[in-house]
Amino acid sequence: MSSTSTLARPATARPTRTRPRKRGLHSPHVLWLAVPSLVWFAVFAVGPLAAMFVIATLRWKGLLYEPTYAGTENISKVFADPTFYAAIRNSTVQVAVVIPLMIPLSFMLGYHLNSRPRGYRILSILYFSPGLISISVTGMVFYGVLSPDGGVNGVLRAVGLDTWATAWLADPGTALPTLIAIDLWRGIGWTAVLFAARLASLPADVLEAARIDGAGRLRTMWQIAFPMVKDYVRTLTMLQYLWTLFTSAALILLLTKGGPGTSSTTLSYLVYAKAFAQRDLGYSQVVGVVLLLLGIAGMALIHVLLRSPRENPR
Repeated sequence: MSSTSTLARPATARPTRTRPRKRGLHSPHVLWLAVPSLVWFAVFAVGPLAAMFVIATLRWKGLLYEPTYAGTENISKVFADPTFYAAIRNSTVQVAVVIPLMIPLSFMLGYHLNSRPRGYRILSILYFSPGLISISVTGMVFYGVLSPDGGVNGVLRAVGLDTWATAWLADPGTALPTLIAIDLWRGIGWTAVLFAARLASLPADVLEAARIDGAGRLRTMWQIAFPMVKDYVRTLTMLQYLWTLFTSAALILLLTKGGPGTSSTTLSYLVYAKAFAQRDLGYSQVVGVVLLLLGIAGMALIHVLLRSPRENPR
């Protein structure tokens, strides 16, 4: 009887598993929307990088001239040129002074702004304003202030420090330090406001608990707040490093033109001078490749030095 009922029981069909359709941002139809941005990146980012390596192998005076293949001739010319080594030295000094000074000072100013002292809104505007002034106006202002009869020497003579007065931009010993000081003036306040914006997102109860536990202002700033925004510090340090390394040519062109001699010639300015003043595009692009490699190496070093604790390999 039981066997008969078992045979008579209707067979139940197994439920078929349907494969879920791809929806949302991973849908092929949505991914096709990224094609224009990929094309833009290939044309305007990858293209110029590839062109730089190609031009570095050419003997070319400009767009009106016919380029010829030079092979490694430009590389030999660059690495035999004393000006190139002077530019490396000056760029190294510039980065080695600007970054270690600017980032800590900016962070401290940003932390001070985040504590909202009296008049902090006005302070934010004052800190931010040097970065809003165009490079041409900045050059014109400092050209007048630092001239032999300008404001700096006038103040030194007024307080009896006549021996300190000098032609700041025309003295080989002060030209590069003066440019570095202008870089710091332009960048510290701007970066401080960015730090203040990031510090404002920190949980207030953590900082308050540190103060209740007896942590002073400096300890709270460097041992509590700094580790919590270390990823942001690393990003700003990388950006400031690239900005200092790649964009020093404009201010140098306006104020010193790389002189006196090669005392203020940096790699960025050397690329400009060789390409537009001396019409040697192959040489300039070899220096551009060196700049690119230094940029990548510096970013990798900053990434290692400012690695957050959770990223450290165990």
